Amino acid sequence: MARQRYRPARRHVEVSVGQSVRIIRELQEMSQNQLAALTGIPQSTISAIENDRVRLGVERAKVLARALKCHPAVLVFPGWDVAAESAA
Repeated sequence: MARQRYRPARRHVEVSVGQSVRIIRELQEMSQNQLAALTGIPQSTISAIENDRVRLGVERAKVLARALKCHPAVLVFPGWDVAAESAA
């Protein structure tokens, strides 16, 4: 039986910082109000972040990442391609 080789899927859509917050929140079936209660960040601010009207910022990213159980970099750098780009 021949061994099949897999290749990584190509990204088809660019995702903004706000969209990444929304996607991760929705994947966890959490409302903006629930996220606001967990983080202490007002729901209106979460909405503004998700709609890219307010910058996320490092401190908010840390608080949201803790509540969403992900690394802050997932929120701050949604389009980062680790294999193609060097941090240095």
